[in-house]
Amino acid sequence: MFQLVALRWMPRILALAICFLAVVAVAMPALARPYHRAGHYAHVHHYKHHHYVRWHYRYRYRGYRHTRRTHARERRNANAALSPATGGGLVSNIVAEARRYIGGNPTGRSRLWCARFMNMVLKRAGHRGTGSDMARSFAHYGRRVSGPQVGAIAVMTRRGGGHVGVVSGIDRRGNPIVVSGNHGRRVAESVYPRSRVYAYVVPN
Repeated sequence: MFQLVALRWMPRILALAICFLAVVAVAMPALARPYHRAGHYAHVHHYKHHHYVRWHYRYRYRGYRHTRRTHARERRNANAALSPATGGGLVSNIVAEARRYIGGNPTGRSRLWCARFMNMVLKRAGHRGTGSDMARSFAHYGRRVSGPQVGAIAVMTRRGGGHVGVVSGIDRRGNPIVVSGNHGRRVAESVYPRSRVYAYVVPN
C-alpha cells in the first residue's frame, strides 16, 4: 500500500524538486549581484577617498610650505632692518627705538604728533632732530638719499599737512614700510604708497 502511494506521488515530488532547483538557480545570480555591486562601489569610494586624501595633503602641504616661506621672508626682512649691511648703527638705533612704541602714543598729544614722535625717537637714539612739530621740517633735515632705504626718514604728503616716519622695510612693489606716529592715533608700522613720499633723509 505504501509503495503504491509513493509511486503515485513521486512524479509530483520530482516536479516540485525541479521547480525549486530552477528557482534557486535563477535567484542565485540576483542575490550575488548586489554584493558584487556593493563591492564595486566600495572599491570606487576607497579610490576616490584615497585620491582626495592625496590631493588634500598635497595642496595643504603646499600651502603650509608657502606660508612657511612667507613667514621666513618676513623674518629675514625684519632681521635685515637691524643688520649692518643696511645701515648698521643708524638702522638699529632709529628703527628699533621707533618700534618700541608701536600701539601707543608716547608724546601725550592728541593731534598732529607724527613729527613730535620722530624728533623724540631721534633724540632717544642719540641723534639731533629738527625741533619742529611740522612734518615738512624733515624735508630739509640731515642728508638726502635717492630712494627708500631702511633707517631713512620718509617725508610724505597728506591732505591738510604732511606725515613723517622711519623706513623699516620695503615691500616687493617698492613701497616703503614706515614706523610713524599718529597713524590711526597711535604708533604703527604700515606700508605707504611710494608716490606719497617726496623726500628721504638720514641724520648727518
